[in-house]
Amino acid sequence: MFIKPFPKYNRTTKERYTIYRLCESYRFDDHIRHRTIIGFGKLEELETVEEKKLLAKRVEEMLKNGINKLQVYEIEKKIENLARHFYNEILKKKRYDVNADWETVDMSTMKNKDANEIGSEWLCKQAFDQLGIGEFLQQQKWPEEKISLAATHIISRAVFPASELKTVSYIKENSAICELTGFEKDKVTKDQLYGISNSLYSVKSQLEKYLSRRTNELFDLDDKIILYDLTNTYFEGRMQGSKIAKFGRSKEKRKNARLVVLAIVINREGFLKYSNIFEGNMSDSKTLETVVDTLSNQTSFIKRKPIVVMDAGIATDDNVCMLKRRGYDYLCVSRSNLKEYYADTSSRPVKIKDKKKQTIELLKVKTNKDNDHYLWVRSHAKALKENSMNGLLAQRFEEGIKSIDEGINKKGGTKKFDKVHERVGRLKQKYPSVHKYYNIKVTDNGKGIATGISCKHKKGEDPDKKAGIYFLRTSLNEKDERTLWTIYNIIREIEYTFRVLKTDLDLRPIYHKTDEASMAHLNLGLLAYWLVSTVRHQLKQKGFSSDWKEIVRIMNTQKCVTTSIENIKNEIVSIRQCTEPTNKAKQIYDLMHYKYVPFWRKKSVVPPAEIFKFDSS
Repeated sequence: MFIKPFPKYNRTTKERYTIYRLCESYRFDDHIRHRTIIGFGKLEELETVEEKKLLAKRVEEMLKNGINKLQVYEIEKKIENLARHFYNEILKKKRYDVNADWETVDMSTMKNKDANEIGSEWLCKQAFDQLGIGEFLQQQKWPEEKISLAATHIISRAVFPASELKTVSYIKENSAICELTGFEKDKVTKDQLYGISNSLYSVKSQLEKYLSRRTNELFDLDDKIILYDLTNTYFEGRMQGSKIAKFGRSKEKRKNARLVVLAIVINREGFLKYSNIFEGNMSDSKTLETVVDTLSNQTSFIKRKPIVVMDAGIATDDNVCMLKRRGYDYLCVSRSNLKEYYADTSSRPVKIKDKKKQTIELLKVKTNKDNDHYLWVRSHAKALKENSMNGLLAQRFEEGIKSIDEGINKKGGTKKFDKVHERVGRLKQKYPSVHKYYNIKVTDNGKGIATGISCKHKKGEDPDKKAGIYFLRTSLNEKDERTLWTIYNIIREIEYTFRVLKTDLDLRPIYHKTDEASMAHLNLGLLAYWLVSTVRHQLKQKGFSSDWKEIVRIMNTQKCVTTSIENIKNEIVSIRQCTEPTNKAKQIYDLMHYKYVPFWRKKSVVPPAEIFKFDSS
């Protein structure tokens, strides 16, 4: 360290003077740079340059050896007082690491190794602790080692969804997760991961109930609205002996694969309230009553009934009647367009804008077929999309009719009257949404041979007039049009939930070969989703909106690295340290009030190996 003068000029008083700073030098890109530790000011108390140098020397001594270290040279009291003053200012402003551990090292021996990802793991570990999952497992009398393994597996699923075999490789080679959970890295095996998944599934109901109550308390949620929907996921395997894997209607168009149905209930903030796994051939509409019964027992819905928001596939007349009997209000898409309806006299057309600034028209309407309330909705964006699709489907339908007609008129083509009608029937089955707008007539010669086919648009039938129009059905009468529309649009939250579960958390497809392992696999994904929803909710509340994969990418920029170097005593000094998070990672930590790093520095010193001479005597 040294004292450095800086000439100054005051334009007002025309005065020239000098101020002094305590600096240290360092090398950067083969250049020597100076860093200011603290400004001394004019130092008018000291008259000579030697006194000023002595001040800098004394401050450096205090920083490196402590304030009470006795100097072996004579020093005036005024210099000592100034040195103590500036030393305290440096401590106060944190301009220098006073407790620094000084080593004289050989820079050529420096090595970096064991660079592991820690940012996403540390984010999820803090969410894991915030939810109190470890505390719940302690209440279940789980030993600490088992809890540590559970935390390791759940967090790994959230940041690196993969098979148990690949997860083991990730934990041992890429991640620093075991340094956070305390589980020994060398003990991790795929069989242990399978075992802990089964153990977590054994407490699924209790843990789900605990987390539902815990998130309500943490974030002051009231669950006035719940969302219910189903999805299915398929097996990559035969699963012939399975009791739950059945052939059904696959949403991924995998007709050749067996399925299971995953039903979930979430609140409008995206937190799970209840989940269940049904057989793959279970229809959507048959699951609601089972879910409502269980949900009433597992949650706080016994006294206060929430509004149930669901899609058209679940909103059958039987399910709607069941909700009415149980005292639940509901809002859903009508399964069929109303043919006879009239505008509510107390309502006026309302125009609003969606998130993409596209116009939505709303109007309350009534019908004589039941006592429910309906909201007529027309979306211009949806109309354009449907018009485009209808035009393309109509074109393909007409091309199909033309192909049948060509077969009638060419040699070797299909001419039998019954066979031609079969072809027309298959074409109608392929295009159910457009064939109803056409009049199709097949002519014959009276001997069972078709002579031609005609296809004409029905008069007064225009699919474009109905494009973009649908109806919302509800038991809520006191809500206005905007409120009803806002409540229904919360269903986008459950769509995002399924997207995270099936894509980001890799629940689709299932490669396990037994029902037990498959159920444990799905439950592990749901537990990982609790971490995702906890992080996402807090960020969303602060205006930070991003998908989970992008959050993981940002956080993975933070690593944990071991640096080793040889000192003057030939000892190997090893330092395990987390890198400083990037600005984006800091932003995420700050918004959630999480700590930047789990630890700052871990140091170990290995003495040089002693060489013993062999004594031949």
